[in-house]
Amino acid sequence: MAHSEETRESPRFNGLEKVPKPFLIGVAGGTASGKSSVCAKIMDQLGQAEVDRRQRQVCIISQDSFYRNLTPEEHQRAIRGNFNFDHPDAFDMDLMIQTMKDIASGKTVEIPTYDYVSHKRENTGQAVYPVDVVLLEGILVFYFPELRNMFHMKLFVDTDPDTLLRDIQERGRDLEKILHQYTSLVKPAFEEFCLPTKKYADVIIPRGADNTVAIDLIVQHIQELMRPNRNFKRQRYNSDSIVGRPH
Repeated sequence: MAHSEETRESPRFNGLEKVPKPFLIGVAGGTASGKSSVCAKIMDQLGQAEVDRRQRQVCIISQDSFYRNLTPEEHQRAIRGNFNFDHPDAFDMDLMIQTMKDIASGKTVEIPTYDYVSHKRENTGQAVYPVDVVLLEGILVFYFPELRNMFHMKLFVDTDPDTLLRDIQERGRDLEKILHQYTSLVKPAFEEFCLPTKKYADVIIPRGADNTVAIDLIVQHIQELMRPNRNFKRQRYNSDSIVGRPH
């Protein structure tokens, strides 16, 4: 686990200061670097993986949920493997930032569900209820300053990407298109947009989810940060108060 030497933008908190609630953690890294696995292990070690969504104190949100709907022309390009999903323009950043602001203010929100086949958001999303800790993971969560500055902790998962197996199994793409997309779009986008944001990280995690020492230390740090708020009485939230998303 390596620490960035760059100037931190996240606010610092010591034992005498109140820890913000919710505590927002950004988890960046290249495509298939293990961001989701790292977040899942953190959540599991915090004892939240098996807790009902309405009762959780920790939640994971994926930046992929905020891909924008493609136009018919872009959809055809995506089918041919020529649309760059790793470019900042592929995301609805306004919606993502507003959603994170709503989460930061303690609101229940609805996270979009993105269909990778139709390249559009589905009509129904998933409710996220107020929690103590939020993990937002994605390739470009540090790219946009307004979003980046919202995080109280920033992690960068530094692992050699391997997208082929995941895309074949989970997204129904054929090998030729995946290879073309990786060499012509994914790798160049990573080097231009994602990799430079590594300097903003508070903690760099080599080897992704295999780095159990780093994950253990991060979990311990989160537990310490949340310790002053242990006796916080959680409110009952009405599912009817969900902040919806534009369609």
